[in-house]
Amino acid sequence: MASGFFAILDDIAALMDDVAVAAKLATKKTAGILGDDLAVNAEKSTGFVSSREIPVLWAITKGSFINKLIIIPIALLLNIFLPTAIIVILILGGFYLAFEGVEKIVEYFFHKKQPAQQAAIGEMKEDAALEKTKIKSAVTTDFILSVEIVIIALSTVLNSSLIMQILTLSVVSILATVGVYGIVALVVRMDDVGFKLIEKSKKKGFLNTLGLLLVRTLPVVIKVFSVVGTIALLLVSGGIFAHNIDYLHHILPEWPTLIKEFTFGVIGGLLALALVAAAKTILSLFRKNT
Repeated sequence: MASGFFAILDDIAALMDDVAVAAKLATKKTAGILGDDLAVNAEKSTGFVSSREIPVLWAITKGSFINKLIIIPIALLLNIFLPTAIIVILILGGFYLAFEGVEKIVEYFFHKKQPAQQAAIGEMKEDAALEKTKIKSAVTTDFILSVEIVIIALSTVLNSSLIMQILTLSVVSILATVGVYGIVALVVRMDDVGFKLIEKSKKKGFLNTLGLLLVRTLPVVIKVFSVVGTIALLLVSGGIFAHNIDYLHHILPEWPTLIKEFTFGVIGGLLALALVAAAKTILSLFRKNT
């Protein structure tokens, strides 16, 4: 009886070792996506008043966990019964990410900004609505990125048992969510830490200098994340197109991978933007005629 119990413990320990190895390999393979995920979500999680940053980030983090709870069982079922559907979902998600990236670029260059006073009044009136919209957008983008993270992680354990696949995907998903949003939380609270250091140092010495550096660096970091996040959206989407559309995978072999994937992302985003604009125009004409 005792020997049987210890044999079970030994089997569990061996399984955990296998899961740890598989999770390490899967995390290495998804490192690029996790970096892009960090850049995108850091950009989406900023721009709120200080008192709302953590509640908003927590709402997005919960949404990310729910996303992965939905994605993991669906990915496992599709891998068993309809593996081609995974590629279709990835490509559709790629178009969504490309659309978001190109839309940001178009808005930056072609849309006029509101005057400061008018913008401030608008923000006061629509603060709650804007917050919900940004959370929804962040969770949606996280869903697309999570799909790719889960599928890449799944590709590392395709020949393993179902329990091994489930445990590996679960570990990778937890590490990805906690790691990404933990770092984002540290970034968005940089200024608060800086102010506390300045207060504690009584505006003298090394702590004061460090505090000032953190406060002054945060706006720069946010701007960098905004730019990097947009580029990441286009690179991730372009990578999805290049790796899952056979024609694109073999085209332009002499081009550097980053430039090729960025180009595919921009083209995909422009196509998606054109389709959305056309759909809005048709819908507007239909409403006028009814």
